[in-house]
Amino acid sequence: RKQGLPKPQLGEPSDLSTLRMQPAQEDVLTLSETLDRLLARDTVQVELIPEKKGLFLKHVEYQVTSQHYKISVYRRYSDFDVFHEVLLQRYAYRMVPALPPKRMLKGVLTSVSEREFIEGRRRALARFINLVARHPFFSQDELVKTFLTFSGSDVQTKLRDTYKKTGDEFMTNRTATLAKEYLPTDIQAQFSSSRELIRNIHNSFHKLRDRAEKMAERSKENATDLLMFGRELSSLGSDASSIPSFASSQSTWGAMRQSLKSLSVEFAVLSDKAAQQGRREEDDVVEKLNVFLDLLQSYRDLCERHEKGVLHEHQRALHKYGVMKRQMMSATVQPKEQASVEQLESRIVQQENAIQTMELRNYFSLFCLHQETQLIFTYLPITSHILGAFVNSQVQGHREMGEVWNELQPKLGCLFSGNNGMKSAF
Repeated sequence: RKQGLPKPQLGEPSDLSTLRMQPAQEDVLTLSETLDRLLARDTVQVELIPEKKGLFLKHVEYQVTSQHYKISVYRRYSDFDVFHEVLLQRYAYRMVPALPPKRMLKGVLTSVSEREFIEGRRRALARFINLVARHPFFSQDELVKTFLTFSGSDVQTKLRDTYKKTGDEFMTNRTATLAKEYLPTDIQAQFSSSRELIRNIHNSFHKLRDRAEKMAERSKENATDLLMFGRELSSLGSDASSIPSFASSQSTWGAMRQSLKSLSVEFAVLSDKAAQQGRREEDDVVEKLNVFLDLLQSYRDLCERHEKGVLHEHQRALHKYGVMKRQMMSATVQPKEQASVEQLESRIVQQENAIQTMELRNYFSLFCLHQETQLIFTYLPITSHILGAFVNSQVQGHREMGEVWNELQPKLGCLFSGNNGMKSAF
């Protein structure tokens, strides 16, 4: 005899509508990121490949190598410019770092300042692309993949076409129209306090970077001074002029002069160590500070875009709507042509739809702003990376310089017989 199958308990149909009305339980507003995970997303190298035609610089090209995609592509500044433009259109509500200025090159590339400018721009482009490639929302985007991997002839057209296919984030993000439901009720108060805190952090990091730059500059100046000090000693030792017979130090000065010439080698080594120290401070400390500063600046830019863009557009649309409503009211009081009244009604409906979309965009902008604020706080532990790099650069620099000075000390005893140079009677 067959046993009857168990009867499923379906519950009341009214329960389904209740379930449908509830938003998903997952926390889509909170970013579950760590700094290490962000840094591990990708590391992109940007190397300079200047192409010259004769003596004149045709253009500067960059070799862009992504560890994540394991590929190298060639890009010009104008490619970065178009990429930045479409990325900003696609992610207007997120932190898109700024590009360094282009500044047209005129004439032959001879001046040191021009070379320094090009190197500074290369560093800034590298910071830009690394911040973009590590951003939790940009890193998987087709635009970023195209920029880092497309090796065809016209990357700019490819980037624009890619953007046209997807549109901006509001059109593709599944939570965009539901953003209001996920936002805490005190979102504006949270945003104001976070913005103030981040502004203070930004100002402090600016000062830290300026001090670190000065230290790196002093190390380079120290390198120059040590080299010149050694050269002057060598020049002093090379002077073969005879000393008058009445000078009491006649016999010792001749031997001393020979010794002084050889010291310039030691000072050249010291100069090289000081120059290395300057480069370490620049590459390891100043650059890391600049990365975080670029991110902080992009947050400041985003806050301004939110206030001047979305909110401003919303207010303008509301004002326009108010004008239309007044026109409609006057049209009902004073008899007008039916066609013009219908046209006005149609425009009012269109404007109501536009306002509704703007309100949704405004909430989505706040939603993104809240996530980008979290991203700034996720990056804050970079402070320990910066301090670690700073301390390590000083330990290494002082150790290497100390080793050379220690080697130099006994040589003074050999070079200058007796106590000369080692123990001063001053």
